[in-house]
Amino acid sequence: MAEPTPSPTPKIIKNDPWYSSYAARAEAMRASEIRALFAVASRPEVVSLAGGMPYLDYMPFKEIAELIDKMMVEKGDIAWQYGLAQGDPHLREDVLQIMRLENITDVQPDDVVITNGSQNALDLITRIMCDPGDVVLAEAPNYVGALGVFQSFQVDVVNVLLDKDGLIPESFEEAVIEQRKLGKKVKFLYTVPNFHNPAGVTMSVERRPKILQIAQKYHVLIIEDNPYGLLGFDGQTYPALRSMDDENVVYLSSFSKIIAPGMRIAWMVAPPGIRQKLVLANEASVLCPPNMSQFTITTYLDNFDWRQQINQYRGMYRDRCNAMDAALREYLPYCTWNKPKGGFYIWLKIPQGLDSRAMLPRAVTAKVAYVAGTGFYMNGEGRDHMRLSFCYPTPERIHEGIRRLSTVIDNELETTQLFGTSGVPDADPRDAEHPGPQVQ
Repeated sequence: MAEPTPSPTPKIIKNDPWYSSYAARAEAMRASEIRALFAVASRPEVVSLAGGMPYLDYMPFKEIAELIDKMMVEKGDIAWQYGLAQGDPHLREDVLQIMRLENITDVQPDDVVITNGSQNALDLITRIMCDPGDVVLAEAPNYVGALGVFQSFQVDVVNVLLDKDGLIPESFEEAVIEQRKLGKKVKFLYTVPNFHNPAGVTMSVERRPKILQIAQKYHVLIIEDNPYGLLGFDGQTYPALRSMDDENVVYLSSFSKIIAPGMRIAWMVAPPGIRQKLVLANEASVLCPPNMSQFTITTYLDNFDWRQQINQYRGMYRDRCNAMDAALREYLPYCTWNKPKGGFYIWLKIPQGLDSRAMLPRAVTAKVAYVAGTGFYMNGEGRDHMRLSFCYPTPERIHEGIRRLSTVIDNELETTQLFGTSGVPDADPRDAEHPGPQVQ
């Protein structure tokens, strides 16, 4: 099994002569707690339960390579050329059949915008919708990549609560009302409705119309980010919010989880006025999505049974989720967690008094890695949780990883009982403005 390429450790630049020249938004940027782990988590001796990397060894790479070779002979002059800011028409046609699996049947190729991954899509929608100081409502916890985008554009992220059935409609409405009373502009709600990252929960079918009704009532746009929607373990797909409302929803999805993240290809569907702005923003940002990646994706979709490939992934990820759930029951029965019905993640709640971020260096020393819960909040919360990814390691490695993790948590509990603390957390500049819960 190939290990991911390590990320270089960022150099700390002292006495930067350009410090006073940076834009205010550059000051708000922060490193992803997940990306910062890659350098150590990618070592072969470390069981990484951190990154949400799909397991790609099941892909028919030899056959794909042969077809790409043929494509390059026939269309290389186009694949290596500039393309349209909206994306390749063939690929925009292909994604329609994928969205039909989630009841989105009223979309035409011209309604689709291709982007350089979902991260680029989030950047574009925030760029055209938000000014500094505007409010974005987002589930808590939330996808760390989205939080990085929102922070870079200097928007205020206001938490909306989740439970086992996903986003709570009443919390959504209360947040809108409260922010408007404060004189704030609520620009959109950002939600990951299916197999949430990191919480693993799925928005119930009953709640989806309620969420849409609230959005319509207060004229709040919904950004529906759906990279995991086809990865339900039992094959079930849920009706997209966009399938119920074509005027108030911007739909995002990606090939990163169902084919390959290295292609950096995703897509958006948006109402006409927003779509026009997105195309202009895409052109200003990247000029055009990479033709070579788009042609590679269409070559795969047009020549392979991608539905069967996704079925294979569902079964594999189900087995790995079951392996992690069984290992947690064996080694960490005093913790609590959700067992997701799809996706990549288990959101583990650790015993009171422990600090997932403070003990992460000791976990890495024990040769296991996870993502501390603080990475999924803007305000320092989440120290009592960690995200565990079951998508990449084999079931055997998952079992060993949880065993190693249990020794770390057991030791932390002993330390807490002796000294009343699990250690002093590393300094985090966010804590100065937004202190998290204090460990007693």
